[in-house]
Amino acid sequence: MRTEIANLVDELKRSIGLLRRHFDWDAALKRLEELNAEAERPDLWDDPQKAQALMRERQTLEERINRIRRLEEQLDENVELIELGEAEGDEEIVAEAEEAIRRLHEEAQRLELESLLSGEADANNAYLEIHAGAGGTESQDWAAMLERMYIRWAEQHGYKVDIVEEQKGEEAGIKSATLHIKGHNAYGWLKTESGVHRLVRISPFDASARRHTSFASVWVYPEIDDTIEIEIADSDVRIDTFRASGAGGQHVNTTDSAVRITHIPTGIVVTCQNERSQHQNRAQAWKMLRARLYEYELRKREEEAMKDQAAKTDIGWGHQIRSYVLQPYQLVKDLRTGVENTNPQAVLDGDLDAFIEAALAQKVYGDGGKDEKDREKAET
Repeated sequence: MRTEIANLVDELKRSIGLLRRHFDWDAALKRLEELNAEAERPDLWDDPQKAQALMRERQTLEERINRIRRLEEQLDENVELIELGEAEGDEEIVAEAEEAIRRLHEEAQRLELESLLSGEADANNAYLEIHAGAGGTESQDWAAMLERMYIRWAEQHGYKVDIVEEQKGEEAGIKSATLHIKGHNAYGWLKTESGVHRLVRISPFDASARRHTSFASVWVYPEIDDTIEIEIADSDVRIDTFRASGAGGQHVNTTDSAVRITHIPTGIVVTCQNERSQHQNRAQAWKMLRARLYEYELRKREEEAMKDQAAKTDIGWGHQIRSYVLQPYQLVKDLRTGVENTNPQAVLDGDLDAFIEAALAQKVYGDGGKDEKDREKAET
């Protein structure tokens, strides 16, 4: 076996050991047995809410166990294929198995990072808000480009995306949008995308073809289920209704069906206009407000626990996290991690994984993330 592949095999074995340790393998297997037994009880669905929570937990646990088992099985199979191919002088079999091991290594790296998504809301669906910055059409067009980028990323990862709210710009682009991204770990993967995104390009709206800088903010927060109680006093909110904009048919555009709720103590504002009736939009807006307040409390707790990293977790309007330069050169650079990509079009088409993974690793491990990760692997 060639040295490169032998090293990847060793790395894969260490990764699998690390995944088992993070996952608490024996406890996970025992818990799955308990959940399977509970799922067989004839009175399970007497309490539908409890039953749904149990089935979600079982599915998540089963998927994680099966992914690790599949890694182990496919590694063993491809190592055997390499040995067989080398013994028989079949270079095609060896090449195919080596390529499979490279893909397994990439999958293991991603699973390692995913195993660290252990925050109390990481597994949840996510809401992603985009707001254009000052600058009119330029920033509104940039906000629309970001909306498309995140939709592409979500679809590439098998997530379902609904546009909850979208306010079109006067000439082009959008003033704001809220996406509901549904799927396991949607919030865990996307939570580090919150912040200000900066675009530098030759403006397509400038007759003199001058270079412009545009800004848009992104805010990500988790969807929460009904088992989490968030108390909101009536006196703390202001509810406004208005006519929805954009597509939606005669009913949507001629009635005050859109709903905006402002939480006065925190200044949090949520808007919903995608449903046909004001009642439906109001229910969805309340759900979004509860989710925003939940994320607000999560962030406060995190900042209190990690005061020495407060600068990293600041996601205010003035804090840029990433720059996208289209002219005079082409480069996307994350200002927190230093990760770069010289193909901005690929990034704008949804190729965000390198940025997301690096930001998440930094959030989990801190600046010494690589050293810490290497130390953990050495112990397995």
